[in-house]
Amino acid sequence: MRGGKSRADREGPQRAEETAEGDRGDTPMLRRGLRYVRARWWVFVRLAVWSVLEAGQTFLVGYALARALDAGFLTGDAGVGLRWLGLAAGAVVIGAYGTGRVYGVVAALVEPLRDRLVERVVARGVREADGGSLSGLTQQVEIARDTLAGLVMVSRSFVFTAAGALVGLFSLDPRLLLVVGPPLLAGVCLFAVTLRPLARRQEAFLVADESLAQDLGAVCPGLRDVTAAGAEQLVAAGLGDRIDAERDAARSLARWAVARVASLAIGGQLPVVLLLATAPWLLGHGVTQGALVGALAYVTQSLLPALQNLVHGLGTSGSRLTVVLRRLLPATTSTPAPAPTPVENIPAPAPALALTSVTFAYGPASAPVLDRLDLTVPEGGHLAVVGPSGIGKSTLTALVAGLLRPQEGAIRVRGHAVPGTGAAAQRVLIPQEAYVFGGTLAENLAFFRDGPVPEPELLAAAEAVGLTSLLEALGGPTAPVEPTALSAGERQLIALTRAYLSYAPLALLDEATCHLDPEAEARAERAFAERAGGTLVVVAHRISSARRADRVLVMDGPRTAYGTHAELARSCGVYRDLVGSWTPAPDGVSSQPPFPL
Repeated sequence: MRGGKSRADREGPQRAEETAEGDRGDTPMLRRGLRYVRARWWVFVRLAVWSVLEAGQTFLVGYALARALDAGFLTGDAGVGLRWLGLAAGAVVIGAYGTGRVYGVVAALVEPLRDRLVERVVARGVREADGGSLSGLTQQVEIARDTLAGLVMVSRSFVFTAAGALVGLFSLDPRLLLVVGPPLLAGVCLFAVTLRPLARRQEAFLVADESLAQDLGAVCPGLRDVTAAGAEQLVAAGLGDRIDAERDAARSLARWAVARVASLAIGGQLPVVLLLATAPWLLGHGVTQGALVGALAYVTQSLLPALQNLVHGLGTSGSRLTVVLRRLLPATTSTPAPAPTPVENIPAPAPALALTSVTFAYGPASAPVLDRLDLTVPEGGHLAVVGPSGIGKSTLTALVAGLLRPQEGAIRVRGHAVPGTGAAAQRVLIPQEAYVFGGTLAENLAFFRDGPVPEPELLAAAEAVGLTSLLEALGGPTAPVEPTALSAGERQLIALTRAYLSYAPLALLDEATCHLDPEAEARAERAFAERAGGTLVVVAHRISSARRADRVLVMDGPRTAYGTHAELARSCGVYRDLVGSWTPAPDGVSSQPPFPL
């Protein structure tokens, strides 16, 4: 934590991962994609392994054809020629097997994205009563999944097909690579340059189309009223502006689409023309007839189809995926403006929790417990805080809750400064020693609400957190509660359910499940982690809590580390020591209480 950059910045994907949630434009979209790739690097390794079979097939098809001609049929040895052709046929079979395996790997890559998008759409719909969430859930999420799968397939196919073909050209004769390589590279570069403006114009067209459809939906049912009021010219002028905007967007989109055709002609068809035009020169400088035929096979049977799939797939589907993701990934949405407005100009929400250079000590002469700590937790995140006893984990939660004030730095909860009334409404703290007061169970559970909680909602919360058995044993929500008659674990369940029913999206569990058994603890933490729009920060005292979290913050005095459980188990010695010393506690035995605040 010293030096302004904690080991979170050195040992795990901290700031670059989480703060991107608040950025705008194409850069955060790229960062999100890179985070998604880093988290599933092993899937990409499997994808590459199976794709190598396709590259081998591409290489052997052209090379075997050239050898079949040069060493076989053109020399009168048909047996050698047939053997080379048989080798090419075998490579096709092996490549087909690799392609089949690729589909299973792509599913492992795409389905987690679909699940994450569904969670975001449902959370936004529940939290904001967003009527557009149904369209996002039933159409846009499926578009994103199918489009991403197609993009992975065509991009992977082009990369490995091009690699196999280029290696084959070089193996036949390096001069063939000099003829084919430059136009292929030029075509790919031209296509890459058009991707970003094409995506923006496709998005502008979509916004203009939605704006026109919205106006037509309002005008058409009221045409009789428009006529009666004599407002035909005024309404027609407004609709005319919308139509002109959509027409201009469509023309701009069409102009940029022409560039895709040019890139395909330069990269895929020009090499064929150059091979034929330079054939006399190539044959006169040592290139064999079989090598020339093999080069034509590489271009026409491998490179050209792969480039066509890349241009049509990435050019159209890639733009569509960018548009859909920009609409699904932000946590809040905005009503479409009358004129086309790029989605990237809509302000993104603040992170659920942000600590900037926070320093805290219990006295002027005391060593800092936190020393210039930077930490960002995105909305919907699940963070586990671990470390030796007395190291400052409870101090961290007390600072976030506003019970303590840092000597330096700033703390914000969903953009609201801590301490402050705005931040207080956005977070709820559940300490280790739960507080239960005399009264009915329903009164205890509704403590953070302005009025009584409807019984169906109360029962659903009790079921989610794991309070149902105790609720039934006490006699229902209206049963009186005697705090001294409850066990420590029962009081914790009541406090957890009370916090679950609050409207505060950020839940701070300061060893709030230490008196529960592992199964009950897991159920309670899952309930908070899955709460619509909710963010969870838990001070963990069992290794299972850290395993369940998206990210883990390891506190060890001036040193910190940040990352997933697997990353920290590999890179952080302190975390490995904690994992080794963590064993399931005996029944009835809790962790040591935190130091007094």
